[in-house]
Amino acid sequence: MRITLGPFNRVEGDLEVHLDLDSAGEVQDARVNSPLFRGFENILIGRAPADALAIVPRICGICSVAQSAAAASALADAMGLTPAPNGVLARNLIQATENLADHLTHFYLFFMPDFARAAYAERSWYPAMADRFAAVKGSAAEEVLPARANFLKMMGFLAGKWPHSLALQPGGSTRAMSAAERIRILALLRDFRAFLEGRLLGDRLEAVSALPSEDALAAWAAGRPGDFPAFLAAAADLGLETLGQGSGCFMSYGAYGLFPAGTWCAGTEASPLDPGRISEDTCHAWLADGDALHPTRGETLVDAEKPDAYTWCKAPRYGGTALEVGALARQLVGAQPLLRDLVLRHGGSVTARVTARMIELATILPAMESWVRELAPGEPFCTHGPQTDEAEGAGLVEAARGSLGHWIAIRRGRIARYQIVAPTTWNFSPRDREGRPGPLEQALVGLPAGEGAPPLVQHVVRSFDPCMVCTVH
Repeated sequence: MRITLGPFNRVEGDLEVHLDLDSAGEVQDARVNSPLFRGFENILIGRAPADALAIVPRICGICSVAQSAAAASALADAMGLTPAPNGVLARNLIQATENLADHLTHFYLFFMPDFARAAYAERSWYPAMADRFAAVKGSAAEEVLPARANFLKMMGFLAGKWPHSLALQPGGSTRAMSAAERIRILALLRDFRAFLEGRLLGDRLEAVSALPSEDALAAWAAGRPGDFPAFLAAAADLGLETLGQGSGCFMSYGAYGLFPAGTWCAGTEASPLDPGRISEDTCHAWLADGDALHPTRGETLVDAEKPDAYTWCKAPRYGGTALEVGALARQLVGAQPLLRDLVLRHGGSVTARVTARMIELATILPAMESWVRELAPGEPFCTHGPQTDEAEGAGLVEAARGSLGHWIAIRRGRIARYQIVAPTTWNFSPRDREGRPGPLEQALVGLPAGEGAPPLVQHVVRSFDPCMVCTVH
């Protein structure tokens, strides 16, 4: 029997999951459909290279800074331009602000409302979860929305506005900051720290980031107030630490100077990143077929009537392997001990992905406090250089949801080719020409999804935090 589930996203609903079930109602096979095509890559062709800085942030209103940073990095690479030290710090702060706000939004508004579903009414933890996380009317929204809005005030000081700021440029940031603004940014970070420690985590950030193992995490969470400990209790009751394993291999482009670039598969050591091994396959996408190509040679040519296609999403692969990207991947490549322990015991799972976002909140915010203090008011925030008429460049950054790459080719002073591979393109990719499914397609196999099944499919899908408008941009 085949069923179709969707929409999943609580911002926009462009996601369908087709599931083939066996006689017991368990998923035998999954196909993930990204049904919306917009064509930003094609819109960019023929334009001046700097136009990318204004156009690509419009791909998404949630992670517009990440798109802007990738475009700025690709142009800097093409220009041979090194950003000013203040500009690097400012870029780190701007990207981290958006990424941490995304983690907060995902946990409270996208992911946790599923635990308030009536299917869990008999669970001991249900009344508290429903009171706290029920969509719109739960008590958590009253607290998290003001905390998020106050935190995002940082974007005014750092980038002028959010979303769709033009502050990020190839040479750094156009938004220089004064000593007085540094003090106000530190005050906003202090307020956000208070919310994270008081309501979300129930402990100091440094104590959370230092947890070394699954056993230490369980002991730490037992009886502790806070929304993350409450999630861990419910997740343990549902066995979410064993559900949602993807390919078992992970990739990060590296971020902020905190997290290294590389790949990691369970049971191996991390390997250095080789961007030349990235390719995109269009076999099962409504796009013109051909060989799997590196993004520097890739094209986005529509073929809406292609047989055997079931999505607009390409199939990115790294050396032929479907890799998972995101907060969990960043932590695993960086050898974070708690996340390594969770994944080596159970595989990449719902619990591991959510825990990775909490570890990032606890790790990155203290780093942001240090970056603000390192800023040198009065020193340049941006360097400048001439745009070449013939050049190529790549911008590899980490969005909240994972590895984001922009590849640009400039010919006669105009954009001749622009290719984007977004995090959800990796995680929600279809099968490739060898029949290998993408990470989510693998993660759904074996889950109960028949009549009366608990919403485990929803937990797995949302644990990846899909952003479908980015997927096929």
